[in-house]
Amino acid sequence: MKKRLLGICMTILFVSLLPFKAIAQQPDYEKYGRIAIVVVKEDFPEDEVKEYTYLGRKKISETDVMDSFKFKVTEKGKPITVVVYITHSLANKKLLSLTVEMKPQVQYQGR
Repeated sequence: MKKRLLGICMTILFVSLLPFKAIAQQPDYEKYGRIAIVVVKEDFPEDEVKEYTYLGRKKISETDVMDSFKFKVTEKGKPITVVVYITHSLANKKLLSLTVEMKPQVQYQGR
């Protein structure tokens, strides 16, 4: 009986030490990145929007955060930077506000 119990305990210990295959998780900002892409595509329908740069997350309160996304697009032949700020609740995963800023890019003119 003792040998059997020892065998079961050793098996449980061995199995618990084996690494489990990690399940690939999506970044928690991915949902809001997709929303930002839709907004930029709506504002610039003639330009192709494939990807963005995630600028990071700022904590607003205990439950609310703001994620920022940067896009580079061309409007009338001129490059501009579009930054989308999305404020959302971590508690209920709901969108609270969305702000779009357009910033013209300064072209360096050498001498």
